[in-house]
Amino acid sequence: MTDLSINTQPILAATEARIDHDPQETAEWLAALDGVLEHAGLERAQYLFDRLAAHALSQGVATARASITPYANTIPVAQQPPYPGDVEIEEKLAAALRWNALAMVVRANRAYGELGGHIASYASAADLFEVGFNHFFKAQKDAQSGDLVYFQPHSSPGVYARAFLEGFLSEKHLEHYRREIAGPGLCSYPHPWLMPDFWQFPTGSMGIGPINAIYQARFMRYLQNRGLLHTEGRKVWGFVGDGEMDEPESIGALSLAAREGLDNLVFVINCNLQRLDGPVRSNGRIVDELESQFTGAGWNVIKVLWGSDWDALFARDRTGALLRAFAHTVDGQFQTFSANDGAYNRERFFGQSPELAALVAHMSNDDIDRLRRGGHDVRKLHAAYDRALKHRGQPTVILAKTMKGFGMGSIGQGRMTTHQQKKLDVEQLKAFRDRFRLPLSDEDVEQLRFYKPAESSPEMQYLHARRNALGGYLPRRRRAASQSVAVPAVSTWGQFAMDANGKEMSTTMAIVRMLGSLLKDEALGPRIVPVVADEARTFGMANLFRQVGIYSPRGQLYEPEDLGSMLYYREDTSGQILEEGISEAGAISSWIAAATSYSVHDTPMLPFYIYYSMFGFQRIGDLIWAAADQRARGFLIGATAGKTTLGGEGLQHQDGTSHLAASTVPNCRAYDPAFAYEVAMIVDEGAREMVERQQDVFYYVTVTNENYAQPSLPSTEAERVREGVIKGLYVLDRKSMESAQVQLLGSGAILGEVQAAARMLKDDWEIQAGVWSVTSFTELHREGVALERSERLFDDAAAVPYVTAALSHSEGPVIAATDYVRAVPELIRAYVPRRYVTLGTDGFGRSDTRASLRSFFEVDRASIAIAALKALVDDGMVDKEVLRRAIRKYGKDVSERFSPWLV
Repeated sequence: MTDLSINTQPILAATEARIDHDPQETAEWLAALDGVLEHAGLERAQYLFDRLAAHALSQGVATARASITPYANTIPVAQQPPYPGDVEIEEKLAAALRWNALAMVVRANRAYGELGGHIASYASAADLFEVGFNHFFKAQKDAQSGDLVYFQPHSSPGVYARAFLEGFLSEKHLEHYRREIAGPGLCSYPHPWLMPDFWQFPTGSMGIGPINAIYQARFMRYLQNRGLLHTEGRKVWGFVGDGEMDEPESIGALSLAAREGLDNLVFVINCNLQRLDGPVRSNGRIVDELESQFTGAGWNVIKVLWGSDWDALFARDRTGALLRAFAHTVDGQFQTFSANDGAYNRERFFGQSPELAALVAHMSNDDIDRLRRGGHDVRKLHAAYDRALKHRGQPTVILAKTMKGFGMGSIGQGRMTTHQQKKLDVEQLKAFRDRFRLPLSDEDVEQLRFYKPAESSPEMQYLHARRNALGGYLPRRRRAASQSVAVPAVSTWGQFAMDANGKEMSTTMAIVRMLGSLLKDEALGPRIVPVVADEARTFGMANLFRQVGIYSPRGQLYEPEDLGSMLYYREDTSGQILEEGISEAGAISSWIAAATSYSVHDTPMLPFYIYYSMFGFQRIGDLIWAAADQRARGFLIGATAGKTTLGGEGLQHQDGTSHLAASTVPNCRAYDPAFAYEVAMIVDEGAREMVERQQDVFYYVTVTNENYAQPSLPSTEAERVREGVIKGLYVLDRKSMESAQVQLLGSGAILGEVQAAARMLKDDWEIQAGVWSVTSFTELHREGVALERSERLFDDAAAVPYVTAALSHSEGPVIAATDYVRAVPELIRAYVPRRYVTLGTDGFGRSDTRASLRSFFEVDRASIAIAALKALVDDGMVDKEVLRRAIRKYGKDVSERFSPWLV
């Protein structure tokens, strides 16, 4: 007998369209396969089938093999292992969790209607989590390292409900769900920044959890292969909604997981068929689509579609009626079935054919109503999780079919509006209580009292016993590594930058050279993780290929074309560089895994992700925000930075905004250094802050590809300069400032133009200018805001911002020029004590020489000089005729009025 389903029907139809010239031979082949199945089993039959298919392909026979299996459970009843738990006790615990999760959301919205919250998602996922909590999720205990769980964000109330029973959270916490400002609040979704002892991974932004889980599993293998950490036996569990799989980040790295054989990774996709507004695939089937995607990507796929109550129906179905009916039912209709009762389903589903009607003839409508989907059956889920853990060589995805709003009755289960369901009336709450047989009085229900069994009860003893057997409780987060890592003196790796003596180099070249030296340090070197998205040669990093190698779990199975060169492409199982290909999302996900290793693995690492600055904050800003939430520690290096330094690449590659984006991330220290010694000081300070002092910050440093003469750091000025570099501003020559009539501020690539403008003002107009290097407008702004508040609230007259105090010792208007949009230097306007003029590169970029681009955007030396003269005119210190002459002299007497950002 052949089962008919959506995957086999097209194949059978195509086959039957051809003439069978030898029906007897066909029957013999099919009978032979049936015989193998009967006498040797499924595994042997699968092996023979695969060998035959491979041989046929090698002979030029095309295959019509399906990538979608019948709409049934992958694991047959006969292959289910015995369930190791006490189902009755687990159901009682699950009921308590469901109630407490519901109660905290409904309570919050009864008191404060605008708080929001989600009930339906956890209602569908509760059993997916509980099977894991009771039998699979290992916590860290002594020598046992724990599993890592990426929780589906809308299900956070259920995770809080469990932590309440475990004793980690109090009733006060639950009462303050989504109210974090006053009292012991609970954040809306998993946020390590807000709950640093609890949540490990931020998953609230759709798509971030799946890609981070993949790269976390990969990073664990990286640590193992490099001999830094034993990760054998640990699993990464990613719980994802089926609607979330529409995000490109959710599926973008599936092939990487398969390519690297990440069998330490398990995805559990909650296929409740519904996203926020309606069905995920109303006229199709998301389970089939996901099975095809994951199978094609090389994953092991396990489907858990139907609960144990369906087993008897499948066993009695001798004609394949169920699979035929499923084959013609789309998700929109499945949702309608889940939203209605047994009588409706008897008529509309089982009433489709006499065969289906006969299957349920002996069942009452209530019996039909109790037919569960597989994601609500702990036995089916346990079998799937167990097989996933034992599978080798591939990552596994479990497609678990559930009902959104399961158990919420006519107001929630399977309804289009169920995702927004936040309030239930008393009768609906009583129905929920009765549905899950909760020992709550009517008054308990009306008051939405939380329910916690007595500590001596069988339920609580069971809960604690199961977690003790698995090593303890989770999620739990480690705030700091048990040991810090020593950072070597800057003289051992950055002295060339301190004593540059006018040697020409770009700051990109400088930081790569520093990185190469740091990698040689005995203590810190092995902890450094260079990450690059297929631009290592662009940034001059090819020498690192030979020095530390490119990580590859399979080593190097080929002879590289450039083997004879000094900088050949060397892949190695213990390689240190993570070369992620053309995937900025993948590279930042690797960086996040490394940057949070201190917490996740108690193994502090210091990642340097080097990339085109334009493709950082602009392209993957949401992932950077997730890194901030997760308290990442590491360096983001925005190379070839600025609007005008990457001349020929044009609009798409030129960065004028990343520092503005960086300024919005509270724990991101953003710097735009101009000189190699500034870069060295920033890297030194950052490394010490992150891996020695273990502060929860990360550094964004922009470096350019323009070669220019690098000055040495005056030894007598080292302390003053370092303070200014780290705080964000310092004057290059204190003596010149004493007689200066105007102050010129420059950052990064434009500081050279500022220095040239100062020379022009002196040589052409006999005006002395003080020149300042601004390494961080962001740090200056943040300090100013903090001290402004201090003065406002505490009458702290001594609270003078650093930039204000520094500029107060100078004279004349202040001109600031940067290779970024004017909004960046505008950050400090409130703290500049005199007239303040800003120049920037607002508008779209374009291709040309650096000189032409700087002139076009009016951040070149001539434009800076003219801006200084205009400010002096406005202050009554220079005659206006001088300004007119300067405009003519420098070729700025344009015939048309326009702004570069409008062109």
